[in-house]
Amino acid sequence: MSNVPVPDQEPLKRIAELRSRLRDASDAYYGQDSPILSDADYDAMLRELAALEVDQNLASDPTSPTTTIGAEPSGRFPAVRHSRPMMSLDNVFSPDELDRWFDRVEGSLEGTGPLQDGGPWYVFELKIDGLAISLRYDHGTLVGAATRGNGLVGEDVTANVIEIDAIPKALNREFGGSLPPTLEVRGEIYMSHSAFSDLNERQGRQGLPVFANPRNSAAGSLRQKDPTVTKERQLSFWAYQLVDDEGVVPLSTHYEALALLRGLGFPVNEHVVRFQMRSEARRLLDVWEHERHNLDYDIDGGVIKVDELELRRQLGSTTRAPRWAIAYKFPPEEQQTLLREILVSVGRTGRATPFAVLDPVFVGGSTVSMATLHNEDQVRLKDVRPGDVVIVRKAGDVIPEIVGPVLHYRQDSSRPWSFPTTCPSCSTKLERIEGESDFRCPNRNCPAQVVQRIVQYGSRSALDIEGLGEQRVEQLVEANLVRDPADLYDLTVEVVSGLERFGALSAEQLVMEISRSRTRPLDRVLTGLSIRHVGAVAAATLASRFPRLSEIRYVDEESLLALDGIGETIARSVREYFNDPTNRGLIDRLIDHGVGEYVEESEEAFNSGVGVDLTGVTFVVTGVLESMSRDEAQREIRRRGGKVTSSVSAKTKFVVAGQEPGVSKISKAESLSVSILDETQFLELLRVGVTLAPDRDFGEPEGVSTKSREQSAGQR
Repeated sequence: MSNVPVPDQEPLKRIAELRSRLRDASDAYYGQDSPILSDADYDAMLRELAALEVDQNLASDPTSPTTTIGAEPSGRFPAVRHSRPMMSLDNVFSPDELDRWFDRVEGSLEGTGPLQDGGPWYVFELKIDGLAISLRYDHGTLVGAATRGNGLVGEDVTANVIEIDAIPKALNREFGGSLPPTLEVRGEIYMSHSAFSDLNERQGRQGLPVFANPRNSAAGSLRQKDPTVTKERQLSFWAYQLVDDEGVVPLSTHYEALALLRGLGFPVNEHVVRFQMRSEARRLLDVWEHERHNLDYDIDGGVIKVDELELRRQLGSTTRAPRWAIAYKFPPEEQQTLLREILVSVGRTGRATPFAVLDPVFVGGSTVSMATLHNEDQVRLKDVRPGDVVIVRKAGDVIPEIVGPVLHYRQDSSRPWSFPTTCPSCSTKLERIEGESDFRCPNRNCPAQVVQRIVQYGSRSALDIEGLGEQRVEQLVEANLVRDPADLYDLTVEVVSGLERFGALSAEQLVMEISRSRTRPLDRVLTGLSIRHVGAVAAATLASRFPRLSEIRYVDEESLLALDGIGETIARSVREYFNDPTNRGLIDRLIDHGVGEYVEESEEAFNSGVGVDLTGVTFVVTGVLESMSRDEAQREIRRRGGKVTSSVSAKTKFVVAGQEPGVSKISKAESLSVSILDETQFLELLRVGVTLAPDRDFGEPEGVSTKSREQSAGQR
């Protein structure tokens, strides 16, 4: 729900209201680790307040949220006065605003001293969504750690910071040479996605509430009274600033300071880039806005800083932020809105999934009106209820989900939501198998299950039948024309065109698309059959050994277990599926229609023992390929016995890089000396194999510029 309307009020009343709400939000965010406003709403309200204060000549008020930093220390820990203020950063939200910042910086520096050709140098850093911390070292030993607090006074959390493995307790003095006796380093404490998942899994096992997001979890973990709790939370750290106001350390640039920090033993983010042209800043921001989900930690933008320390001193600071740095904020992926009701949907396997009906809200690049709640346990752990104001998250292209409630807004009359006892589609009593988290409808003829099984069968990842969306399937099921996937192949143009909203042309197109699906490969068919535990990867593995439906239907469990990647759960599920009498009838009819029996000539040759063997070779495919889709490339690898993973590791043998590959994947591959193939080299490998691969020079993959590779190398 938007919290930033522009009401019809007197300006001074609106200023007072905004100041009050922003102070409450800052206290909740910094002092209680429990935000009551989304970042987007907070930023919008702060910008509105700043504009009103300028109009009313109140911009210099030292008590306004536009001039103050963070929040007052909570009193839970001893207060610590910072040696120099821990300032905030000003924000921009568009390329035009960023250009105006560059104009101000370069205009202020013009004529003030010698600049290198092309203007000042800058440093780009990722904006980590974590908690700022100041570390003090005496003679190379960690002796103090303090939170930002209000920028002048923070909280002493030394005992907890000592328990964070990522923060060095003693510095590498051999690298640092003649460092001053006291050294101050600032950075960001954060919780990785993997640590966050582990934490919430432990919380769930113990019946405790789950945490809303990694940032709040990191802040709450750092501010524990018991340091052993902090240690268990697996916090991480990036160093981003060496505090040296007196110029004691012989450095001239921020980039040199980061290199020194890395040498002293601090973790410094690998995605730091030094540049001079402002177009490079826009390119990097565009790259990371799309690549942010490939990281194991949250970022909400990028930070751009003037590199030369002397130029920084000339530019100076305002009361709350340096003029030599700016934070570019990405569009929000979390927003707040009203949860109107909780309903339950039933999927193709009978799984009953609760979902939230929301007041529409724009988040993650689209308008969201529904969001998944996963299962009963998650609803209980998150304690979300109809009528709550909730935080909605939509990262990239994933399904929107509810992060948690904003308890600040909960009504006293609110009551916990209870899972229904009967199926909302067929009224059959729902069942929950011991040891599972899901309720299921046991009625295979449940209308909702029938519809969803056919939708899955025709989906893009399965038989890819264009025009067979959920509404069309519901119409066919309601007209008693289709009860299972095999019925699709009995449809005629005459019958379909007689339905409402179907013309002769659309009916002909649908029947033609259904007919074309007969020649889809078996892995697509297996994916479309809704066999429990069999997704695209398992289906491809099964089809690589048994390429026809008429073959795999009779394969025993022992033969299935012999396949690499097929465990007992999948093998048992496949065997149970083909043993079921109803399913056997469906399979007979599909085979009669020629479904799952088509094998390409090249695939037939391979499965007969003629072809390239990639058994045990692990690939990562990234970017856009011209000759095939990414799914097709992965299928070709699996069909030859290879493995495909989504992330680069030491086990990865090749990264296949198409146009616009993932920057983080390429950087990781380079750091691990993993071979990077362009599309031509990949196609050659599929043809001749990898016998010569370890000794070959595969050259520069298309779509990865020499410049970007040199920059990546310079960052390590």
